[in-house]
Amino acid sequence: MSNKGTSNALSGKKVAVLGAGKMGGILLEALLKTGLLSPKHTQATVAHEDRAKALGRKLGVSVGTNNRNAVEGVDIILIAVKPQVVEEVASQLRGRLSARQLVISVAASVPNSLIEKALGGDIPVIRAMPNTPCFVGSGMTAIARGAHATAKHVELATTMFNVVGRTVVVDEKHMDAVTGLSASGPAYIYIILESLAEAGVKVGLPRDVATLLAAQTTLGAARVVLDTGDHPALLKDSVTTPAGCTVDGLMELEEGKLRVTLIKAVVKATQRAKELAYAS
Repeated sequence: MSNKGTSNALSGKKVAVLGAGKMGGILLEALLKTGLLSPKHTQATVAHEDRAKALGRKLGVSVGTNNRNAVEGVDIILIAVKPQVVEEVASQLRGRLSARQLVISVAASVPNSLIEKALGGDIPVIRAMPNTPCFVGSGMTAIARGAHATAKHVELATTMFNVVGRTVVVDEKHMDAVTGLSASGPAYIYIILESLAEAGVKVGLPRDVATLLAAQTTLGAARVVLDTGDHPALLKDSVTTPAGCTVDGLMELEEGKLRVTLIKAVVKATQRAKELAYAS
């Protein structure tokens, strides 16, 4: 999904980012850089005063340490604190928000219902699960709406996360699976890339060349899937010529159980995400 056609959804909106650390900071910076948010209508919070001053100077927005003050009069509140303190932050805001405001959480494994309960009232809440490639504008974010959020709220959230990559709207019951696949997935890809680069070194390539070949090949293959919409199996077959080199390589991957190992990795990470959700 692109930004085109939805970029006006944030026009004039006042936004507060609570916890402008790694993910919150990246999203905030991207929204300001693209002009979807105005610095004068944007504020943020961090845990420490010195960090607040430095970030405020860097981004040209008001940055403080008081969450209650930051949400006053804003349209959208992005909760980007660590998962274990989301409930505490939401409780701080109890009674200070209205149904006209939207709360978006990017905390892994924290359900909408927990945030809704902590906030009290009929506050619209949306849960988002972005991944780390958002840092370079190639992220993948899944969005699930809570009990009081509307299609308009989903449009606002989608507009925000489109700035740092692609978005997909899912039922909340799928968010643990999203965590196991796209949120944890970059780590799986990095280990595959590392292995491919090591293989290149093994067969005589300089390490920098091998790493470049592995990374660009992975990027290109992913781009083909996204741009064509073709099934990966079909694309794999198009590379695999009869009695050629690729089929021998694929046989080694099958013998090493790469396919089933990757499937098991996603299943295991999904199970862990469910455990963390129940612990919330």
